[in-house]
Amino acid sequence: MGSIDPRKEIREFLSTRRARITPEEAGLPAYGGNRRVKGMRREEVAMLAGVSVDYYVRMERGSLAGASDSVLEAITNALRLDEAERAHLFALARESRTRSRRSAPSTIRPTIQQVLDAMTDAPAWVGNGRLDVVAMNQLARALYSPVLADPRRPANTTRFVYLNPEAAQEFFVDYDRIADDAAAMLRLEAGRNPHDKALIELVGELSTRSERFRRRWASQDVKFHPRGRKRLRHPVVGQLDLDSESMELSSAPGLQLYVYTAAAGTPTADALTLLASWAASHDGLPTEAVQAATS
Repeated sequence: MGSIDPRKEIREFLSTRRARITPEEAGLPAYGGNRRVKGMRREEVAMLAGVSVDYYVRMERGSLAGASDSVLEAITNALRLDEAERAHLFALARESRTRSRRSAPSTIRPTIQQVLDAMTDAPAWVGNGRLDVVAMNQLARALYSPVLADPRRPANTTRFVYLNPEAAQEFFVDYDRIADDAAAMLRLEAGRNPHDKALIELVGELSTRSERFRRRWASQDVKFHPRGRKRLRHPVVGQLDLDSESMELSSAPGLQLYVYTAAAGTPTADALTLLASWAASHDGLPTEAVQAATS
């Protein structure tokens, strides 16, 4: 993959969102029994959004540069976009106007690592929009030892999910959902940073080597990093049912902090304590030694 074409992204995103909504679902009468398009027609979207058909057609052909925020909001409502899809549409429009060239950050300031290291009872790590692992605390390194077994750095969770599926299916209890979410989050990043060379290379590698990724990428689905329950199957301490929280680092735009916790007195809390003890004795060992210890 040589590049991510913003105009192509706009065309495919808008057309796939339009195709999933029937006129009946949008509250419109469906005239005629032989519709040649799946979902709504362009003129129906234009009518719901309050714009001319010609204007909407230009938008769906990849031209969002002149679209105002109010028009984008109208399209959002007409296509019933969720919060992540709305953010993606606005990001695509912003890129159409500015054509900026940014890259997702891949390093952190030392003080952020100090914060991570101070969190001794909870696995915590920092990632970017490409889902690179930028930094971790000791407990997160122990928790994500299967992901870190690949010597390539930075470690990338989407690469692990799609290019090492047997290990990923063993590690992630809800593998199918995790795989779908990973592709959708990567697509969201493509809307924000379509010229990010590392992102283009990652998507190209995944598209070349994984049929499943190609299917998910073609769906044009986007999603924010989900919060809630994270179920992992660790090779040392067994299954962990963790509560997951993520938050943007205001001092480091483009980076997010992920923290996993468990309620006191639960089997998962006991397992985290055991994992912390294991981490204290194995942290800093080369990858081969960690793999041997978990086999």
